Amino acid sequence: MTGIVDYNAGNIRSVELALLSLGVEYRISRTPADLESADRLIFPGVGEAAFAMQELKKAGFDVFLKDWARSGKPLLGVCLGSQIIFEHSEERDTPCLGLIPGSVRKFPASFKEKGLKVPHMGWNDIAWKNGGSRLFDGIPEHSDFYFVHSYYIDPADPSVVTAAADYGISVPCAVKYGNIEAVQFHPEKSGAHGLVLLANYCGASTKGASVC
Repeated sequence: MTGIVDYNAGNIRSVELALLSLGVEYRISRTPADLESADRLIFPGVGEAAFAMQELKKAGFDVFLKDWARSGKPLLGVCLGSQIIFEHSEERDTPCLGLIPGSVRKFPASFKEKGLKVPHMGWNDIAWKNGGSRLFDGIPEHSDFYFVHSYYIDPADPSVVTAAADYGISVPCAVKYGNIEAVQFHPEKSGAHGLVLLANYCGASTKGASVC
């Protein structure tokens, strides 16, 4: 069973629809105890880091996610969930969960001079790094995924990066650190390739699945 962490800052409905399409058994909860028996977790998120951390602490998910990470069971962070698993975010100088060493940086102000908009929004293709990841099995390199973000992940150890996108700089957009994987883009909004990624994570098949 796949658990989905609901902490009042997540793109829950889109993830739910994707898992329904794949026929994946799942449970959504705002209570950590309800997800303890899950085989794997999806930790989605949209919005601001400081607010998200506040909501996680309020529900007790901050402690739960740290314990989960230590347990060795799979954890997948998505978008904001891929950011606040790091140690610190420059967004309102926010201490985060610290599951992976590294920081979350704001896109440089010089981007405007280059004609690049912030947030980085829309479709962008990704390239494998450090051998890629099993999450990308069956997905051709340079496939497009859907992004919406103003900050980017900056792992302390670049060898944990499994994919990157080109947006003025090489933007890490997928990481693997032990039992933790995370993607900056939204697989649940990325069409057929996004469904393949979620199916790979959940041990499901895309046969009969439809793009949401």
